[in-house]
Amino acid sequence: MSVTQSLLLLSLLILFSSFFALAEIALAASRPLKLRQMSDEGSDKAQRVIEVQKNPGNYLTVVQIGMNALAILGGIVGEGVLSPPLTELLANYLPTAHAATLGFVISFVVTTSLFIVITDLIPKQVAMAIPEHLALRVIGPMRLLNTLLKPLVMLYVWLANSLIRLFNLPNRREELITPGDILAMTEAGAQAGTLAASEQQVIENIFELETRTLPSAMTHRDSVVFFLHDDPDEVVRSRIASEPHSAYPVCDGDIDHIIGYVTIKDLFQRVLSDKPISLTDPTLIHKPLVVPDRLTLAEVLKQYRQAGETFALILNEYSMLVGLITLNDVMSIVMGDLVSPWYEEQIVRRDEHSWLIDGITPIQDVRRALEIDSIPHDDEYETLAGFLMTMLRRVPKRTDRVVWGDYTFEVMDVDNYRIDQVMATRNQRPGAEDAKLAT
Repeated sequence: MSVTQSLLLLSLLILFSSFFALAEIALAASRPLKLRQMSDEGSDKAQRVIEVQKNPGNYLTVVQIGMNALAILGGIVGEGVLSPPLTELLANYLPTAHAATLGFVISFVVTTSLFIVITDLIPKQVAMAIPEHLALRVIGPMRLLNTLLKPLVMLYVWLANSLIRLFNLPNRREELITPGDILAMTEAGAQAGTLAASEQQVIENIFELETRTLPSAMTHRDSVVFFLHDDPDEVVRSRIASEPHSAYPVCDGDIDHIIGYVTIKDLFQRVLSDKPISLTDPTLIHKPLVVPDRLTLAEVLKQYRQAGETFALILNEYSMLVGLITLNDVMSIVMGDLVSPWYEEQIVRRDEHSWLIDGITPIQDVRRALEIDSIPHDDEYETLAGFLMTMLRRVPKRTDRVVWGDYTFEVMDVDNYRIDQVMATRNQRPGAEDAKLAT
């Protein structure tokens, strides 16, 4: 075989070996979700790739047969075409035995380097960049090779499966996608610019519904606007004009004895029809949806759907009303910054290192705004006020402080034992690991 023929054969061996490297990484790196989307759009090749991913034994066996056979042949051809001229050249400067040894070593290094760079590094990096596109292109030739090499493939697959069973090794990939995986992908998409930051935040908020309990989003007891069942017409009209809401609890004597609720729609119909409003009228009163305060926001959405309601009263374990929540409250948590807040912001940034925060602000919102990774006993409270009470082990007073991590939380205002305003300040030096309390 001439030198030209040998070089052409070596080039073909390198080219075919590159194909197998591409095929291997393209299959492994292809995303099942992307492939399913392509399959749903009518791609038969995408469906074939999905089937191979579920049981890749034969496919990988063909890859390994091809890569190893070609590498061995490439080594033989490369040594045969490069070693003689190198030996002859080196013989002019070295003894014949040394020249032959060094010529073989150089030819081996050159051939191996060509295979490493051209048949391994370059194809695999390209396949990692566009795996699905390449997987669809190579699936046809790989199926043909699998058919041609079937006896050999079956032998190697049987041997491999026998050893896997013998050593109890895993041989299938679980296609389990967790919420953490989805959040990680959306965060990567936001960083890459393919997903808007606000859209990524909405997705994160949706998953947060599974962990946030009702007190983190409800209207608290002290802020609930309600009617007594014997309130006269003028009182009802005055209150809905000064404090408009979608629904109002109707109580007997006090807020802990709830009869039902009335909607602003029904009240407006009476006003527009010039009819008197009497809360003793049973046609005005709706039976309320009552839920415990330990439910999550996701669970209350299920309750809304089952009851056909968008308004719920929240009771604690002592059957006392602690607040109420509407569907709009839950959706405000989901939409976050995408909706224009009609209420006063609960977290107001004063400068680069300080924030003024309402005591009833959900602790998740505080952590997000201040970029705090973890807080102690986070399963014992829902709000910033609860955090301060837990750390101080008492009802805070004005000027009380809690130092945690890199932040100092100082109580600025207390209204009838309710923590009204808290100043959060970022410390100039790294914070201690444990909380430090000061009054």
